[in-house]
Amino acid sequence: MTLNAIVAQVTARIAQRSQATRSAYLQQIDEAAARKPGADRLGCANVAHAFAAMPPADKSRASGLAAIPVVSAAERGPNIGVVTAYNDLLSAHAPLQHYPDLVKDEARKWGATAQVAGGVPAMCDGVTQGTPGMELSLFSRDVIAMSTAVSLSHDVFDAALMLGVCDKIVPGLLIGALQFGHLPTVFVPAGPMGSGLSNNEKSKVREQAAQGLVGRAELLKAESAAYHGEGTCTFYGTANSNQMLLEAMGLHVPGTAFVNPGDGLRQELTRESVRTVLQLVKAKNFTPIGHLVDERCIVNAMVALLATGGSTNHLIHWVAVARAAGLIIDWDDFSALSDVVPLLTRVYPNGSADVNQFQAAGGPGYVIRELLDEGFMHADVLTVRAGGLREFTQKPVGVNGQLSWEDIGASKDETVVRPASAPFSATGGLRLLQGNLGRSVIKVSAVPEERHVIEAPAQVFSSQEELMAAFDAGQMNKDVVCVVRWQGPQANGMPELHKLTPPLAVLQGQGFKVALVTDGRMSGASGKVPAAIHVSPEAASGGPLARVLDGDMIRMDAVAGTLQVLVDPETWNARIPATMPPELQAANSRGMGRELFTNLRKHALRAEEGACTWL
Repeated sequence: MTLNAIVAQVTARIAQRSQATRSAYLQQIDEAAARKPGADRLGCANVAHAFAAMPPADKSRASGLAAIPVVSAAERGPNIGVVTAYNDLLSAHAPLQHYPDLVKDEARKWGATAQVAGGVPAMCDGVTQGTPGMELSLFSRDVIAMSTAVSLSHDVFDAALMLGVCDKIVPGLLIGALQFGHLPTVFVPAGPMGSGLSNNEKSKVREQAAQGLVGRAELLKAESAAYHGEGTCTFYGTANSNQMLLEAMGLHVPGTAFVNPGDGLRQELTRESVRTVLQLVKAKNFTPIGHLVDERCIVNAMVALLATGGSTNHLIHWVAVARAAGLIIDWDDFSALSDVVPLLTRVYPNGSADVNQFQAAGGPGYVIRELLDEGFMHADVLTVRAGGLREFTQKPVGVNGQLSWEDIGASKDETVVRPASAPFSATGGLRLLQGNLGRSVIKVSAVPEERHVIEAPAQVFSSQEELMAAFDAGQMNKDVVCVVRWQGPQANGMPELHKLTPPLAVLQGQGFKVALVTDGRMSGASGKVPAAIHVSPEAASGGPLARVLDGDMIRMDAVAGTLQVLVDPETWNARIPATMPPELQAANSRGMGRELFTNLRKHALRAEEGACTWL
């Protein structure tokens, strides 16, 4: 199948735009790859420290020490560095507890060794939503990237496995891994929890609670029925979008994204990740992750995001991931792709199905196959598997302990996933909005078409708490565009404002025209209320939201791709931008560890530049 012309054009302009930065990146990782293995290159004291805690057999195999005659020096085996996001607070990461032992056991079977190189922090946005802790969330991605770099900086590894699943964790691990782009690297997830209370039922109870119709006990019962065991949350938010993108980039064992933690297949897929990375090491001309993640690979991830109506957070995260590989992408690239990439899935919040139903209907492999067959993805990319991206169009099966892959076939449920010849929509789930209020994005795949254009008076808030208080006081029963500013990376770390969804959904359900405009984020579960998010430049840096006044008419038009304040240009340009209230600025910088993130807020780039803090 011929590659779609727009996909080809976007890829070409990314390559052209990134020539200098990509060339410098590849030179750096190629120089690292040309060195001798760490055990042969480092001083004896360095090597002894690195392998001191290993069992004797592993120590001999990793270092080639003839003094411990288990294997000869010539038989030194590859050493795999494992970076893990395990903690047992996060349901998605709790299953990772025993993965290192399993990885080591499998590595030994193939004459290799493995060490836990380090752990990275992993926070749960579900726990911190609407709290001061959420202001650390976005920047935790860069902390994770730095922690990954610290872990791998011991420089005694021939390959790496990245164990992690959720929102900032996977982008952070990937950014960190790309700094060690000379290593073959495979990502290892843990899968989603089993289906509990449906996402639609959960949302209904949340809206009832916002109206005071149910109390805390009933709300907690519903939430606990939805989030009830090990694994990722079952809606198609940022965490599960991560897994879809990694499949599309060829960084997983094929089909591993949405196999449940308790499924016997999961353990064998984890062992297969060890075999996969060792096959890369032993190949004569292996492809390290830095060469694998090129402009075609990044475009494939962008296409997969759009075709599945994935998380808006990735319009920030994957910009940062690309920058880590020397590639420069922006929202114009996403917008151009969204104009031609069909929407193939309906998974909550873009539909009623959860990710387990998505997996049963065909899952990532079905989507990738359809996109490849219709020319929306690059088929000629390198992946962690010898068979390339086509291997990722099949599903894994386990029979008598043996792992194999088989064709997915037709969709098992066309209310959940459809062929590219009959999509839910001819265009992707995201739109770029721009106008005199700046540049922003909107996730339209979950928003009813009659809500794609909203024109209403503005009501300006300095925080989500102000909006919630106004709702509770009954001051918002009207057509309104809620402008929530001072929520960008430099203002307070750009928290998600997901707790605003239930009250705004209540107002929308009462028949009012309602929209949200903010320089903050919404999660992948942003829902059915139209929201222009990531507004850039942010208000704290003098962006246009700082000029908006209560009562200004705002028009959000996802059809035309515009975001405008309908104020006379002369009046608008004469306005002096508001400044962030000093008490709010002080509150955003104290407590819950926020003092330690001062430098990250100070140096963060714009949302469209990935909110990167290291550039």
